[in-house]
Amino acid sequence: MPPLIIGNEKNNSGGDAAKQRPAGVEFAFAAASGVCAGCFTNPIDVVKIRLQLQGELAARGSYQPIYRNTFHAAYLIARHEGILALQSGIAPALCFQVFLNGTRLGSYYFAKNKGFILNELGETSVWKTALWSGFAGAAGAVVGSPFYMVKTQLQSQSAKNISVGYQHHYSGAFDAFRQVWREAGFWGLYRGWYANLPKTFVGSATQITVFGLVTDWLRTLEIFQNKPLFLTFVGSLCSGCCLAVVMQPFDVISTRLYNQGTDPTGKGIYYSGLFDALYKVFKIEGAWGLYKGIFPTLMRSAPHVILCQVFYERISQLYDDFH
Repeated sequence: MPPLIIGNEKNNSGGDAAKQRPAGVEFAFAAASGVCAGCFTNPIDVVKIRLQLQGELAARGSYQPIYRNTFHAAYLIARHEGILALQSGIAPALCFQVFLNGTRLGSYYFAKNKGFILNELGETSVWKTALWSGFAGAAGAVVGSPFYMVKTQLQSQSAKNISVGYQHHYSGAFDAFRQVWREAGFWGLYRGWYANLPKTFVGSATQITVFGLVTDWLRTLEIFQNKPLFLTFVGSLCSGCCLAVVMQPFDVISTRLYNQGTDPTGKGIYYSGLFDALYKVFKIEGAWGLYKGIFPTLMRSAPHVILCQVFYERISQLYDDFH
């Protein structure tokens, strides 16, 4: 059973051409699709970061929120910092997409075309897909950790009157890398590398597995015959929404860990590690603190997943058309 049918039966991403594509090609397609999607979804990511940092380690009701909601946050950022501020951190964000989606999405399609994550009926195996995509996503996140750290710090950087969270005061991505390297060397670039592990493992496992299960089921419905893009859209929408819900608490923690400042010894000034951050946020801000920014996360995750899958399919089809 083909993973996603585009075009006719002899020319699709799940056919013979896909099975003959080298692994490197699959990774390149996935990386390119992540970059293309990131160009569209980065603004909502900026808003998400600001909302996740608002009221950091402050009990609910003990502070006056600067950003009332997602749309108000976008308005304030554009008003006080300019419309281009909504694309803050775009360069490191896209570099991170190369590592993250290049690894998890590329691994998924490579493994699916080879049958590694399918059951005896040729359908999605839940545990194989979850483990494969979870580890692939975590690996990509670790390798790309420096870009995610700089992305987060640049996106949190804001005008003084609407600032939330720790402010790093970089002039841009290059300046951020230069300062981190000067202060802590190579390992400074990997400060907090572990912060994204639970987020990307759980998020990738959920996203890819749900996508596989939903598209497998949808193919049995006659209404999706000869409607491959609609099939991709619905499967991606479902997986993107599930991704946002299960990933959000870990996303908040990773944002806090990556954005916090450090003392002269290089230790975080707010949190000593993953579990310390989880404990402090839950104790002080409550369960709601772990779901700050859930609405922009939903607004980002679903479109991002949809765009990634659609771009991947289109790029794959163009490649297969010429081979």
